[in-house]
Amino acid sequence: MAVVVRTIQRADRAATDALARHGVATIHEAQGRTGLLAPRLRPIWPGAHVAGTAVTVSLPPGDNWMLHVAVEQCQQGDLLVAAPTSRSEAGYLGELLATALRQRGVRGVVIDAGCRDVAELTRMRFPVWSRCVSAAGTVKETLGDVNRPLVCAGQLVRPGDVIVADDDGVVVVPRRDAAEVAAAASARERSEAANRARYQAGELSLDVYGMRERLEQKGLEYVDKEADD
Repeated sequence: MAVVVRTIQRADRAATDALARHGVATIHEAQGRTGLLAPRLRPIWPGAHVAGTAVTVSLPPGDNWMLHVAVEQCQQGDLLVAAPTSRSEAGYLGELLATALRQRGVRGVVIDAGCRDVAELTRMRFPVWSRCVSAAGTVKETLGDVNRPLVCAGQLVRPGDVIVADDDGVVVVPRRDAAEVAAAASARERSEAANRARYQAGELSLDVYGMRERLEQKGLEYVDKEADD
């Protein structure tokens, strides 16, 4: 049975916006190197950086009907996350759907399939991360699900989770962990800022991170030159 869940619990807006201040790599590291979607998902224009609460859409291959259904369930601050039930490289999303989503306050789309109208989407500055760019059209024949947990690009995404996306990729932060991960990401950035200052002062990463002792323990040796044969 195909289902649309109308009421979902979204991550706290303040925590979501706090996560938006950090990059995907920082958040991925801050939550124990978890939550990173497969690197096949790439932004269609460079420089996009968004965070939003997930509205999830499970799609039949080559059929974008449920994207139209999902638009109605979106709210200000959401980010649409879509995945086909089997691999598809059709162009599910284009300018018109993006226009409708923007009017609902949607911050962007992550889709493990194709999108099209890239020039128009770029001019709109509407952020999309997709598996590919494809002009191939879709049909509207088969039902799917909206706002049910799904696997997108190898990661489980639940409705209301936080999705952060930038030039480095896409990461999912579980709804209940959003505030904790945002705090950990902030702490990590403060640490990196301190280390950056040390680099700018001429220190080596070997010393900044205290690597020399561990390298010695692993058996690394320094010699002035190779012995003659």
